[in-house]
Amino acid sequence: MTMAKHRVYTIPFASVYPLYIQKAEKKGRTKQEVDEIIYWLTGYDEQSFAAALEKQVDLETFYAQAPKLNANRKLITGVICGMRVEEIEDPTMQEIRYLDKLIDELARGKAMEKILRK
Repeated sequence: MTMAKHRVYTIPFASVYPLYIQKAEKKGRTKQEVDEIIYWLTGYDEQSFAAALEKQVDLETFYAQAPKLNANRKLITGVICGMRVEEIEDPTMQEIRYLDKLIDELARGKAMEKILRK
């Protein structure tokens, strides 16, 4: 018996993306910084990212089709939504939470070099 897919996986990335921008802008950060984080994490570039948004791909597909997930994403640690990101067992959920954590760090005023684990 297989477990049902988590509901969040079916949400279009295009519907979550404006919320990331809104969270960042409320704290004086920019859409460009949000995009830079997404590109760093997933390997999407401006063109492929725009195509994914236009196609309304869901979160699961967005991460499954990511051109090159950044190897340094494993350096992302800490708590998001009450869970330690490094301990999340479901790979897709972990990818979603990595981005949540990075956007959180951006909104908290962390320097981009640190957010991008440089």
